[in-house]
Amino acid sequence: MKSNYSILISLLLIIFSCTKKNTANQTTTSSEDSLSAYLSKANDFSSTTKKRQEYIQKAFDIVINQEGDSLQRANLFRIANRYYNLNDWNRYLEITKIILEKAISSKDTVSTAKAYSYLGDYYGSQGVSDTAFSNYFKAEKIYLQKNDNLNLAKTRLNKAMLQYNESDFFGSEISALRALRVLKGQKVDDTVYELYNLLGTVYNELGEYDKAIEFHSKALSLSDNNVPIEIQSKATSMNNLGLVYLNLNQYKKAIPYFQKGLEQKKELLLYKPFVYAVLLDNLGYSRFKLKESKGLPELFYESLKLRDSLQLTTGVIITKIHLSEYFASQNDTVKALQYSNGALATAKKSKNARNILLPLKQLAIIEPAKAGVYNKEYIHINDSLQKSDRKIADKFSRIEYETDEIKQENTDLTTQNRNLVYIFGSILILGMFLYIIKAQKAKNRELLYKQEQQKANEEIYNLMISQQNDVETIRVKEKKRVAQELHDGVLGRMFGVRMNLDSLNKIHDETASLQRISYLTELKNIEQDIREISHDLNREKSELINNFVAIVDNLFEDQKKTFKAKLVSTIDSNIKWEKVSNAVKINLYRIIQESFQNINKYANADIVRIEFKKETDNLFLQISDDGIGFNVNRAKKGIGLQNMLSRINECKGTFEIKSKKGEGTIITVTVPI
Repeated sequence: MKSNYSILISLLLIIFSCTKKNTANQTTTSSEDSLSAYLSKANDFSSTTKKRQEYIQKAFDIVINQEGDSLQRANLFRIANRYYNLNDWNRYLEITKIILEKAISSKDTVSTAKAYSYLGDYYGSQGVSDTAFSNYFKAEKIYLQKNDNLNLAKTRLNKAMLQYNESDFFGSEISALRALRVLKGQKVDDTVYELYNLLGTVYNELGEYDKAIEFHSKALSLSDNNVPIEIQSKATSMNNLGLVYLNLNQYKKAIPYFQKGLEQKKELLLYKPFVYAVLLDNLGYSRFKLKESKGLPELFYESLKLRDSLQLTTGVIITKIHLSEYFASQNDTVKALQYSNGALATAKKSKNARNILLPLKQLAIIEPAKAGVYNKEYIHINDSLQKSDRKIADKFSRIEYETDEIKQENTDLTTQNRNLVYIFGSILILGMFLYIIKAQKAKNRELLYKQEQQKANEEIYNLMISQQNDVETIRVKEKKRVAQELHDGVLGRMFGVRMNLDSLNKIHDETASLQRISYLTELKNIEQDIREISHDLNREKSELINNFVAIVDNLFEDQKKTFKAKLVSTIDSNIKWEKVSNAVKINLYRIIQESFQNINKYANADIVRIEFKKETDNLFLQISDDGIGFNVNRAKKGIGLQNMLSRINECKGTFEIKSKKGEGTIITVTVPI
């Protein structure tokens, strides 16, 4: 769903920028009247692009000959706005650079900051994110020095939107929260709305759905408070709240939000038709997930047509993927492939690698024969994007921390309190030194404790193995005794009977002879059956009666007797447990114990599945349940999970845990053997 958010955020930024860029003062002189007329005609969207460009050029010819004062710079900003609205980026950049040069030479910090912000808009539109971020940051520093909180907040909002579009979600969160902080107590509902809306989308991407709902609800509460109608805040917030529930797979909760958003149809088609298209697509997809046929596939078709007319490439791709999923569910493979391949072709034309991922994922599902090829390409592109995201986030961090912002904000305070800082610094260093020593001692104690615990575990396991070996020895001894008794007793007597009957065959009575032959044949069969039983009893099948398997089975039986959850266990018979080290066995045993403890205490599960499986040189253990699940990111610091990770590290294996609220938990352990 990130693509939907990216479209919304990007276009909100454009609307926000356009709104802010249409506030220049009206002039009263005759030349200014002509200038205003030209600028007004340049904003006539019913006129041709060529005509509008001519009016902007005439306005520029008037302004460039004016006196180089603040009024001239204000008029140049107005001209830059007109080029912005025409998407004439080259002229927009040229005018902005002229303004920046004049503002710096005139020491006009207000215009300088505004020019830097305009440059940020330009480089952001061109995809040069690091340069855009750098210019926004320069503007932010100036507004910070001048205590211009409103423009400071707007600049931080621009930064946050830029970071969001580059998948730097944590950086976006920090910038947005800092923007909200400086607006505290001010009545600027439109900017606060934008920030709440952005934070909601960020938390949705981070999987913190409760926070996402909280901030989208806050944004919705402001939707009727002085927020410009062009933003269509109510419908936008309804869509975003629905998207959160869509990500939570709570489709019944999502549908009413999309329906309420679509009630604003008339205003949406006038001001934000792309939001109307998103709402149609999301409503259709929610119904599809609930296996409802109402309005399908017409909702997808209507959304696709509108997105295509608006040239919203990412939106077109998403709707085509949804259509592919729909027709695949209807067993119409031809249409499913048609829309998937269409989405892939559109994605490749867009030159945005991120757009290619969804079509590849869908094609791998509906064309299993080619799934390997699609998955390989998907992994390659996804890895490249992740590396790119990390690089841009690192660039943003370097831009911020390689400046002297902190020094500029605290210069006077540092000068007045230098000696006090030195004293506290010395105390802090000493405290840190003592803390490190104490922490190291505690770490050493913890390490010794773990080593002792490991030895104890080994001893416990060896005792359990020893006990099982005693039982096994007695069992084998008893089998051999029975086998010997069968072989030496029963077989010996039967052999004698057969020899006596064989001697009677010398009597030439045909009937008697036939009966004797029949008896002999039967005795041979009995003899063979008993011999096979004897050999089977005497053969040691230790691989079927494995000590570790028996120990684990005992653990499973205890679980079944004590707790209500149904336990389903599978142990691969191809695993040669005698080749697996005791250290690995005891750690696997403890991981199962810890998992049972967590499941019984927290999961509220109905079914628990345990599977041991061998593949090539690896042993796999998978533990899954259908319980309530949990947030993996928050739980990683728990002692239980830390103990599991520690045990797997000792075995030089890997540990993976997947869980979502309401979707159960899957733990996968891989150990080389």
